[in-house]
Amino acid sequence: MKNLFFILSVVLISCAFTQQKKTKVIFFGDSITELGVKEKPYKGYILKMDSLCAVEKKSEQYEFMGSGISANKVYDLYLRLEEDVLSKNPDIVFIWVGVNDVWHKTLLGTGTDADKFERFYLAILKKLKEKNIKAVLVTPAVVGEKTDMSNPLDSDLNKYCNIIRVIAKKNDLPLVDLRNEFHEYYQNNNPNNEEKNILTYDKVHLNTKGNQLVAELMWKAVKTFN
Repeated sequence: MKNLFFILSVVLISCAFTQQKKTKVIFFGDSITELGVKEKPYKGYILKMDSLCAVEKKSEQYEFMGSGISANKVYDLYLRLEEDVLSKNPDIVFIWVGVNDVWHKTLLGTGTDADKFERFYLAILKKLKEKNIKAVLVTPAVVGEKTDMSNPLDSDLNKYCNIIRVIAKKNDLPLVDLRNEFHEYYQNNNPNNEEKNILTYDKVHLNTKGNQLVAELMWKAVKTFN
């Protein structure tokens, strides 16, 4: 009997000191996400999420990783999915892509047609599902911050955001609708209809306020899985 109590005591002590496995969250995207893990030009949204996590005393529960590469479009994400995401065995993946698929049509003469965008997006989701990885869909936010939908790419961007919204609804997947969140913010904070320097510093990439807003929205989405 004494031996049994000794064994049970050892097991309980061992369990008490066993480190809890952290939930690994990867943010998969383009240059906005690439900047998300950097201190400059502004502290990135992923770093800010670490701070939010620490404030709530949950740092031991989560590991945040950025997997963003400048100029990436949806098919770039698909091509590097295995090496940059699946091989790291994440629990949750946020897919934030679409700006370059739209923007590069006019900027560089490339981009991604809407039907191909949807097919590659669904192909990414299929691979994540096969690995039992939870996916969170994120709409591209802005290419220009004017509030009256007079930014040159607003119409196209809305179209691609709608594709993502439909995919989320059909597949019962969580959605962080940055397009709507940014637009709502501008209604209250961009009275002069400026095209930048509200949440971005160049019409696309996030400034301090933009990174903070995105961090808060992403953190809120992460916590819904608990």
